[in-house]
Amino acid sequence: MSCNKRSLLFGKKVVVILVFLLCLVHSSESLRPLFACNPANGLTRTLRFCRVNVPIHVRVQDLIGRLTLQEKIRLLVNNAAAVPRLGIGGYEWWSEALHGVSDVGPGAKFGGAFPGATSFPQVITTAASFNQSLWEEIGRVVSDEARAMYNGGVAGLTYWSPNVNILRDPRWGRGQETPGEDPVVAGKYAASYVRGLQGNGAGNRLKVAACCKHYTAYDLDNWNGVDRFHFNAKVSKQDLEDTYNVPFKSCVYEGKVASVMCSYNQVNGKPTCADENLLKNTIRGQWRLNGYIVSDCDSVDVFFNQQHYTTTPEEAAAASIKAGLDLDCGPFLAIFTEGAVKKGLLTENDVNLALANTITVQMRLGMFDGNLGPYANLGPRDVCTLAHRHLALQAAHQGIVLLKNSGRSLPLSPRRHRTIAVIGPNSDVTETMIGNYAGKACTYTTPLQGIARYARTLHQDGCAGVACRGNQGFGAAEAAAREADATVLVMGLDQSIEAETRDRTGLLLPGYQQELVTRVAQASKGPVILVLMSGGPIDVTFAKNNPRVAAIIWAGYPGQAGGAAIANIIFGAVNPGGKLPMTWYPQDYVAKVPMTIMAMRAYGNYPGRTYRFYKGPVVFPFGFGLSYTTFTHSLAQSPLAQLSVSSKKFNSAIFNSSSDSIKVSHANCGTFPKMSLHVEVSNTGEFDGTHTVFVFAEPPKNRIKGLDVNKQLIAFEKVHVTAGAKRTVQVDVDACKHLGVVDEYGRRRIPMGEHKLHIGDLFFFLSRNNFFHSFN
Repeated sequence: MSCNKRSLLFGKKVVVILVFLLCLVHSSESLRPLFACNPANGLTRTLRFCRVNVPIHVRVQDLIGRLTLQEKIRLLVNNAAAVPRLGIGGYEWWSEALHGVSDVGPGAKFGGAFPGATSFPQVITTAASFNQSLWEEIGRVVSDEARAMYNGGVAGLTYWSPNVNILRDPRWGRGQETPGEDPVVAGKYAASYVRGLQGNGAGNRLKVAACCKHYTAYDLDNWNGVDRFHFNAKVSKQDLEDTYNVPFKSCVYEGKVASVMCSYNQVNGKPTCADENLLKNTIRGQWRLNGYIVSDCDSVDVFFNQQHYTTTPEEAAAASIKAGLDLDCGPFLAIFTEGAVKKGLLTENDVNLALANTITVQMRLGMFDGNLGPYANLGPRDVCTLAHRHLALQAAHQGIVLLKNSGRSLPLSPRRHRTIAVIGPNSDVTETMIGNYAGKACTYTTPLQGIARYARTLHQDGCAGVACRGNQGFGAAEAAAREADATVLVMGLDQSIEAETRDRTGLLLPGYQQELVTRVAQASKGPVILVLMSGGPIDVTFAKNNPRVAAIIWAGYPGQAGGAAIANIIFGAVNPGGKLPMTWYPQDYVAKVPMTIMAMRAYGNYPGRTYRFYKGPVVFPFGFGLSYTTFTHSLAQSPLAQLSVSSKKFNSAIFNSSSDSIKVSHANCGTFPKMSLHVEVSNTGEFDGTHTVFVFAEPPKNRIKGLDVNKQLIAFEKVHVTAGAKRTVQVDVDACKHLGVVDEYGRRRIPMGEHKLHIGDLFFFLSRNNFFHSFN
């Protein structure tokens, strides 16, 4: 519709009015009442906090100075009350955007002009792409849709995402929400996604406000009678510094996130939302958070009523605010803060400081600027666009991981494989593909629908749901496999098996799924491809070792376009390039490791956690993933040529020391040169493909107590290389940032001795007397 004078003059008076109203909605995309500072009510001219040319900190103090104590207290909770006398509306702080705008929180609603939003793959799947630019672009698209929905009056501007906890234990039901087990990857994901969400607005402005959660050492929901509300995570200073806090520090330092959420659990006997050292001293003091700290929902109530951390509710309110909490998701602070002030446990200035942090974020979002701002024209036409849906498909393509491909069984040929048996409880699912903390997807393509675009399909569920409690449907599934040219089994998990409040007890496929796979593979006339949907790892050793299972694909939870992506990879329209962001352990691993033990390093009979510290057998290792092509690595220049001058300075600065290590805090890191490695990646196969260059550092084995690091990822780069071509990737090695380890006291050190770098099949040694030696 063109909203011009001709359309307004068309027809009778009633039509003119109708068209005018439609044009008004189309041009503004919103009839949302302004949150505050509406020029129409005349307040803008008299209230200083409404003047956009006044510095934000001055506007914030002006607003706080006009509020009564009771008004202030009602702003300390997620469903903040309106202040009508100042023209300020109520606001719901709780919205979610983990991998697309979600209606899990009360801040966003679907319906009417906004029936859905683009639902990208679950985070664990997107993390498998190891593509930082993709992570940021997804954030940008999600914030476009979030702003559009805000303008339409159905969403907020504060999104409590991403979840950057470490996937410490493979049974954790919320591992699917995270970027995996490696703290560097989680930190890079956090910073990239936050930058995409918050935008690059001038003058400290925000597109939407992101929130990194759940701080800290939170990775147990409900296991063996222990739940997150009562769990005391006993964490060493070493593990806190080099594992659990790393993604949050990166989120604040590199991502400039506007919020951090404290978690339900205790850390070393103290609730995180009442821990001044964790909140005020670390997040705001050391890391310099420019934003607000919010509790996980009802956390303050939990540490009073369930953990019994304080004697009275007023003491709980005071403890949280004085520790650095600014906003309570839940009503607790609205009910008990005034009593805490009256009892002298808090001052009104303590409340003012908390409000200053939240209101500053609202000011940075433009919520007190009337209808001004660069995002005011976003509306329904900017949600679920073709470009956004294409990005969801591309994200699934990049995140899906090929785990087995015997005899190059894949890709299938539509010419030779004309009939495909599509079998399994996840073969024709929709909502399963988007995981948890999802919204209403724009549209779905199931695996069955995707495969049907390439071949005739014979469909059998085999099981009634992923629980697969019986084998009644196995006969029909076997019959379909006997008739088809190839068989695709789509198995795995869903939210009934792994979810928030639901940790797994084991790592095997549920119920009779393994039997179904084995029987169908035995019956199949053609190659058998096993596709797994899951957030956490699954022990599929039986299928890995079964010669009748030709290929295994891990799809994670691949989002709204997941079925199309799976089919495109199976039939070779797309070459898989995903890599596992977590270790896949055998089932007997979990028998040795209670979820309640937080230690990362191995000791005694305890085997340790993640590829950094675990030395035992695995089903598939961290970073594993196959391709339809082959890649090799080499140095674009000789080591001595590219490292000559800077390496000498680097070597002298790092290794000419008589001690076992140098404290990073004492190392004068700003004077150390960076070493630039130029790695040439060659595609030696017949398919174009993407490849992830991983750079691992292995520290020397010296006398630093409790070091025990197998290796640690220090950098990764995603590169696309056409068949037969080469691409050069530059990797900068920073001694303080990349060669440091954390000692038992939580202090980062650079150990003396021989450091080993791994880049694919290349190995480098850096020592006192030598530069780099490379071995293929």
